[in-house]
Amino acid sequence: MDKTHDSNLKSWIDVEENSDFPIQNIPFGVCSPKEGGDLHVVTAIGNFVIDLAHLDEAGIFEGTEIEGAEIFHEPTLNAFMSMGRNAWKETRSIISEILSKDNPTLRDNEELRKIAVLSKDDVNMELPVDVGDYTDFYSSREHATNVGTMFRGPDAALMPNWLHLPVGYHGRASSVVLSGTEIVRPKGQTKPPTSDEPIFGDCKRLDFELEMGVLIGSGNYLGEPVPVDDAEEHVFGLALINDWSARDVQTWEYIPLGPFLAKNFATSISPWIITLEALEPFRCSSPKQDPEPFDYLKNKEDHNFDIELEIHLQTKEMNESCVISKTNYNYLYWNMAQQIAHHTITGCNLRTGDLLASGTISGPDKDSRGSMLEIAWGGKEPITLPNGEKRAFLEDGDIVTLKGFCKGKGYKIGFGNCIGEIHPSL
Repeated sequence: MDKTHDSNLKSWIDVEENSDFPIQNIPFGVCSPKEGGDLHVVTAIGNFVIDLAHLDEAGIFEGTEIEGAEIFHEPTLNAFMSMGRNAWKETRSIISEILSKDNPTLRDNEELRKIAVLSKDDVNMELPVDVGDYTDFYSSREHATNVGTMFRGPDAALMPNWLHLPVGYHGRASSVVLSGTEIVRPKGQTKPPTSDEPIFGDCKRLDFELEMGVLIGSGNYLGEPVPVDDAEEHVFGLALINDWSARDVQTWEYIPLGPFLAKNFATSISPWIITLEALEPFRCSSPKQDPEPFDYLKNKEDHNFDIELEIHLQTKEMNESCVISKTNYNYLYWNMAQQIAHHTITGCNLRTGDLLASGTISGPDKDSRGSMLEIAWGGKEPITLPNGEKRAFLEDGDIVTLKGFCKGKGYKIGFGNCIGEIHPSL
């Protein structure tokens, strides 16, 4: 850790005590002015975004690896992400320095401050990354056990391979959408338990999945696996993911090849990417693994993080949302380094902008489950909301908000919100 992690560090920009974006965070995203204009790479502090393109033009990054690259004028983070960890850390350090309370560089430059320090209310956040390939894992033991118990019984909850490798599948990158994008209820084939034949129509068991996304920065060459303890060198940062699911469509289609239409209609991603440097003070060990994994999956270091996660739900009849589940990223049985090592052990080449989602993150208790499938136990145990409404699965007009944060001493590192509202099928 370095001085950017100092809990006593303060900025000349006022930051509310419970803000997701104190000076210790320095997330990265992309925005455009509400009145129209170019997309620029930005960071956030408190209720403001800092336009890094204008800082670059003013010479703030002179003498660094990114000088002259004009990467902050790009409409996505991909160019910056491709430059590697040294460039990411150097940029973070400079931003931290110019935002620090006693640094006059930006604070006292009224002309630069006027164009570079913007209220979050004056900009539109944009999709931060041009996602190339999307892989969805299934790495929470509690989630896999809950789902397996529902469909196969407790004695066969986990499939024989689950404790030996990070199970995953390749998803659909084109339907990864920014938080706030409307989620249209999908149509598809389903087979009700009471019917001998499938039917076609609206999904009736629409669900959310609380996940964390890993964004690949610098990739690896085809044919060259990434060693497990080198994996983080390829990770630019993390973002909240809601991998929406059509459960009834999935039940009918997934044998023998797995999810298809049930997962390809929308995956929401939060607008801010939180770097591993920001998360460093919250590093922790993963759950004990038994049986012992193969050597290529054995961690010599800790590759998990203590990130608290919440699911909020608001219906059309409610004035505000309510928390329906709380869990933690550190419950994941297979961590990001193991996921990357396994993904590339064949020589598969990851590329800048690739998204690796954790799979639904559930904890050991009923109130720490990461999907409605689990929370309402397959629809058999609907939950009762504060206004008396019940939910077994999502209805039109429901708004799901995912939140994530790490609690530091006197500050927190937040992820912003990942929001989606359900709209009727077309």
